[in-house]
Amino acid sequence: MSTTRPTAAQPATVRLGTGSLTAVVVGSMVGAGVFSLPGQFAANTGVVGALIAWTIAGTGMLMLAFTFQALANRKPHLDAGVYSYAKTGFGDLLGFFSAFGYWASACVGNVTYWVLIMSTLGAWIPALGDGETIPAMIGATAGLWVTFLLVRRGVREAAAVNRIVTVAKLLPIVVFIVISLTVLDPEVFAANLLGGVDAGPLFDQVRGTMLVTVFAFLGVEGASVYSRHAKRRTDVGRATVLGFLSVLAVFASVTIVSYGVLPADEIAALHEPSMAGVLEAAVGEWGAVLVSIALIVAVLGAYLAWTLMAAEVVFTAARDGDFPRIFATMSSRDVPTVALLGSTVFAQLVLVVAFFSADAFGFALDLTSALALVPLLFAAGYLLKIAIRRDGYGPDAASRRSRATELVIGAVATGYVIFLLLGAGLELLLISLIVQAPATLLYFLARRENSRPLIASRWDVVVLAVAFGGAVVAVVGLAAGWLAI
Repeated sequence: MSTTRPTAAQPATVRLGTGSLTAVVVGSMVGAGVFSLPGQFAANTGVVGALIAWTIAGTGMLMLAFTFQALANRKPHLDAGVYSYAKTGFGDLLGFFSAFGYWASACVGNVTYWVLIMSTLGAWIPALGDGETIPAMIGATAGLWVTFLLVRRGVREAAAVNRIVTVAKLLPIVVFIVISLTVLDPEVFAANLLGGVDAGPLFDQVRGTMLVTVFAFLGVEGASVYSRHAKRRTDVGRATVLGFLSVLAVFASVTIVSYGVLPADEIAALHEPSMAGVLEAAVGEWGAVLVSIALIVAVLGAYLAWTLMAAEVVFTAARDGDFPRIFATMSSRDVPTVALLGSTVFAQLVLVVAFFSADAFGFALDLTSALALVPLLFAAGYLLKIAIRRDGYGPDAASRRSRATELVIGAVATGYVIFLLLGAGLELLLISLIVQAPATLLYFLARRENSRPLIASRWDVVVLAVAFGGAVVAVVGLAAGWLAI
């Protein structure tokens, strides 16, 4: 396949409409997690607590969705949202950390998808075990590179496949919701209102489920990441909100209807994916088979969406001079080939490291979470910053109302992400710095290529000191045993 260097004339950018952008948002959010929601919630709370938890999480993430919508409309010239918002609002270095962190989170997260696929197939192929055997690693490796070849064929083709997969994975979930409603037992549902036998106080129930909802919505920023491909920049905001509301409705429905099929204690004891056990209780063994197939399709769809977004962020950062320029190499099919190759190689390395971890799935999932939250914080903080500084707002009454609204959105979204970071814990943030700090070599190479000073300000010195200091603490902690992966 022919490729062009970033300095050469570039091929026409493929344009995606609201439907395709919404599919990217939904595809990246609806992955493996939805199939485990019944058991995860039932282990902590009942119907009332679940409704409260989804209301809190939904409100916080809706503010993040509105954040990306507002920024897409107010700053339409900025591509690859999570990266460009951090760069424009807080400087090149933090823009790099945001881009690399988001890219790394996508690559690491993709490993969790393949571990889960191999684990699910392990029910029929014993050699795959729980997804952490040598045959499973070989299968996951094959999956990584087959997807690379698919996306390399072109953005339009990959987006078309993503639309089909998004519909294919949502249909079984809708079937689950409809069947669960059909067989819903009012007495069982009423008995589950306050949770299982040892549910505890309602406040503790809600707090226990909040971490379940924390990472369910990662991917809400998907349309903004792919903003340069939007037919109209207003499509970015529309797709973000539409995709988020659709996914919120699906997640909440899956959780609530399950309480009408089985007692909470029985749901909590189900083998994952717990949705399979609930549907099996409702209709028999074919229900579990349907959910298992749907899970594999859903995970493949989420993996494809995250592969697209990971390469896009790195390409945009390289085009802007914050990654080495080789990552801005574009193929004749409008695919950032080197960025895509780098994403696949990175995921392959993480897959090997995860294989030697005590809990490959948990290790990859935790690291994904820690890496992904900081870019979201920068995006929310950028909206808050421009609203406070009146950047781009006129003196008329309509502009004043917009500013007041976006000030509230930015403040709530920023506070919510800080809450999520605190929930993730200091240990995970420190471990993530082991990945982030050495990556600054890429930043310095890019600065040198573009004849820019390696250190732009005293603030950069502070940021680098914190990053490398935290990485050293994490390495010492791993060596001493008070940190673990």
